[in-house]
Amino acid sequence: MTTYNNTTNPHFLHRELSIYALVAFLVAMLLAFTASAQERVMTLDEAIKLGVENSKALKLSNTRIERAVAQYNQAKDESLPTGSASFGYSRAQIPANRLEFGEESFSLPKSANAYLGTLSLSQVIFAGNKLKYARESTELLTQIARLDEVNDKDQIVYNIISSYYNLYKVLQGQKVVQQNIATIDQQIKQSQRFFEQGIVTKNDVLQFQLQRSNVELNGIDLENNRKIVNYNLNILLGLPETTQLRIEQVAGAEQPMGMLNSYIDTALANRPELQQADLQAQVADKNISSVKANTLPNLAAAASAYYVGVAANPLPKSGSYITPISIGLTASWNFGALWTNKHKVAEAKIQRTEADINKSITVDRIKNEVNQNYQTYISALEKIRLLQTSIAQAGENNKILESKYRSNIASAVDRADAQTLLYQAQINLELAKADAGLAYYTLLKSTGKLNK
Repeated sequence: MTTYNNTTNPHFLHRELSIYALVAFLVAMLLAFTASAQERVMTLDEAIKLGVENSKALKLSNTRIERAVAQYNQAKDESLPTGSASFGYSRAQIPANRLEFGEESFSLPKSANAYLGTLSLSQVIFAGNKLKYARESTELLTQIARLDEVNDKDQIVYNIISSYYNLYKVLQGQKVVQQNIATIDQQIKQSQRFFEQGIVTKNDVLQFQLQRSNVELNGIDLENNRKIVNYNLNILLGLPETTQLRIEQVAGAEQPMGMLNSYIDTALANRPELQQADLQAQVADKNISSVKANTLPNLAAAASAYYVGVAANPLPKSGSYITPISIGLTASWNFGALWTNKHKVAEAKIQRTEADINKSITVDRIKNEVNQNYQTYISALEKIRLLQTSIAQAGENNKILESKYRSNIASAVDRADAQTLLYQAQINLELAKADAGLAYYTLLKSTGKLNK
């Protein structure tokens, strides 16, 4: 009898090598996928810091500040003296160069050279303080641009917090789903044993299996939401889009609460929009003063020096050039502005009134916003307390029906319904805690204290 050793078969070796190569390829692909989809645990403070550092919106706000500073520097430059210098050469050809005056005649040269150089310097001494008002206005506008950055930063931080809590809500929902699937699996095993013993019907087993399918469907929706929220948060934080973010814990929902009026007072003292409204009013005041300055006289000083040379050499010897120098003061007054400027002043005063009205509207809007966010947070805390009570009730009801089901007193439908109620109450509590945490940060944002 002949025995064949498969290890010496070249086809067999080739097949084994192919299998090893395929396994190695799959392992490499798995490692590559794992590397590209790195998991990262992120605290809220880390997320805020990272998001602020990588925010494109804040970088744009910084460019607006830089532009406002540049405009302010330009306004300062307007008060500096102006000067200019020039030097030119011209040559004249005179083909007909003879003039006759009766018996006398006068002859010009066939050609002539001329050099003309000028140097001038002027300084506005007084222009109704318009330059001063321009500097002060642009300085105020620079402060407004800085407050725009503060407002933008508050909004960016709030967007990060909102996305962070939304991800936390989804992850907590997934934990509840996993816990309930494990519980339902135990119930399915138990019902199958009861079915095999003839205690329950096949329909009872199907009821628990149907309940498990419904929970799994909920889990699919949560996973889809997690991917969307996770992707959006990665964009906000400037992280690779494949990063899988995990949240261990968020701050407790219940925070020490003060009276509503204290939150409103804090908002009126800290909101950048109100500070900007005050600055806009000051800009309007400067504009009124600048328009009124149109009726005032102006005074300027100027100095000029000239070089006029007629020799071929641009730096000739004495006697072939002159250098006149002039220094003077110029006073001017557009007195027609006394009767043409009054409507411009009236328009500037209307703009000042609009600034006051806009501030009043902003104050009312902020009060309404703070009140709404305050009431929302109070309501969120109340929901948590009610849901904690409902979970205790649903848990007790679930235990009773579980005992009844084991004793064959309650049906599988009643048992599954009790478990579903408990499951829903658990999810609602986790969502309510996250909503309360976000509501607290929303209240902080409305008071202007989110980044302070």
